[in-house]
Amino acid sequence: MDTILEFLGSIPWWVYVLVVLGFVALRDVFQRKHTIQHNFPLVGHIRYLLESIGPEMRQYFVANNREELPFNRIERGWIYASAKKENNYEGFGTDRDIYAHQHVFINNAMIPFQLDKNHPNKLDKTFLPCAKVMGAYNKRRRPYRPASVINVSAMSFGSLSANAVESLNKGVAIAGAYHNTGEGGLSPYHSNGGDVVFHFGTGYFGVRNPDGTFSMDKLVQLVEKNPFVRAIEVKLSQGAKPGKGGVLPGAKITSEIAGIRGVEVGKDVLSPSSHTAFTNVTEMVDFIEAIAEKTGLPVGIKAAIGKLEQWEELASIIKETGKGPDFISVDGGEGGTGAAPPSFADHVSLPWVYGFTDLYRLFKTYGLTERIVFIGSGKLGFPAKAAMAFAMGVDVINVAREAMMSIGCIQAQICHTNRCPTGIATQSKWLQNGINIPLKSERLAQYFQTFKKEFIEITHAAGYEHPCQFKMNDIEVNVDDHNLSKELDRTYMYEKTPVPFTSMKALQECIHLGGTST
Repeated sequence: MDTILEFLGSIPWWVYVLVVLGFVALRDVFQRKHTIQHNFPLVGHIRYLLESIGPEMRQYFVANNREELPFNRIERGWIYASAKKENNYEGFGTDRDIYAHQHVFINNAMIPFQLDKNHPNKLDKTFLPCAKVMGAYNKRRRPYRPASVINVSAMSFGSLSANAVESLNKGVAIAGAYHNTGEGGLSPYHSNGGDVVFHFGTGYFGVRNPDGTFSMDKLVQLVEKNPFVRAIEVKLSQGAKPGKGGVLPGAKITSEIAGIRGVEVGKDVLSPSSHTAFTNVTEMVDFIEAIAEKTGLPVGIKAAIGKLEQWEELASIIKETGKGPDFISVDGGEGGTGAAPPSFADHVSLPWVYGFTDLYRLFKTYGLTERIVFIGSGKLGFPAKAAMAFAMGVDVINVAREAMMSIGCIQAQICHTNRCPTGIATQSKWLQNGINIPLKSERLAQYFQTFKKEFIEITHAAGYEHPCQFKMNDIEVNVDDHNLSKELDRTYMYEKTPVPFTSMKALQECIHLGGTST
């Protein structure tokens, strides 16, 4: 034995390397799964290596500052700097082509809005509540005014890690925002001080019977047990995959997630494409009213927009009966998801700006825009984009991927693999342990605070006190040159309904009184 070990020890290291490479080459030649490796032994592996790191290489070394999608380097950099309270300014002027098609311009006033010394924004530069109250028109027992115009959109525990969800919830508590649970149920990580909008889809996770149908009793128990749940959102569809149920890969489903959702460990969860609790618009309205009556909370719906026939039916029912959703979350086709088929993500449903235009214009025709709180969702987490959205009729925006980036997401785009390198979209304990919850919650809060501060400053520059006052003709969109550019009202062919608003001081008093007075 000693002789053999001595002999092996005398062999140069490079011989072992050659032997290993030889075995790999033989394996490549005789395997039939990968053509490139068969035809080009050893060298073929380099191709797969480069392909695997291609997105990262392009992100950092190839793509220019404004080129990438879904979010380019400038957009990501602004979020990162805002979340860290670093310098998020840019020098030497914009590098954006301001003559490009669909570039947005905000028309500033000659004299900006002036703050007196006792104005709420003199004392708190981030004070920016919603101007409307969810559930006010339908007189719900527990109406809700969001204390922030920017909030965390629907992202479920399961799609996101426990540490990520806890960071987001603690962050919204600091920023005075709300946290939408996503359709994965209410987890302990949603229970860290932030207001919560409980969201469920066709799988009814967290409020389902053993056979997968909806349980009103479980929903009522959930609301009674968790008073921080301030509203209920029923998901009809989401922008990245409308008409297709949610997808949670089995690799992400731990025993904890299975317990919260009421599903099996390690088995892919494919939510149905449609609800079993209702089958048509009339039944949906009855379903909404039943939930509101049982829980006392405002109830809304979330959907991506495509065909309008059923939306017109809904508007007709609301107009005739006074019943229906208290808020509508409009998701755009450019919205994010943890996992979706490319054919859906790329082609099904309208982009946010087109979808919202169609829906708002329809509801305005029926005279219903004042009673609905409109929530916009689809890459709106930047002050200038938010200004355009508010000018079009939005009352609140929800952000998902922007919130993820504020707590460390690097846009690796492998959310569906359970290998998220930042620990945000994975159930790997090792990877998610890299998330420093106190630090990341502060960064989410700081991003929200910076967003609100800059949004307020843009609002004042346009001559207004609150962004709900933006009008369609305050925003222009490039069509070609300035002689052909159009204000939003002429571009999308409707006028936004004025939002009842007296002053920020009045909103401040409402917030201090509990946030529900109109």
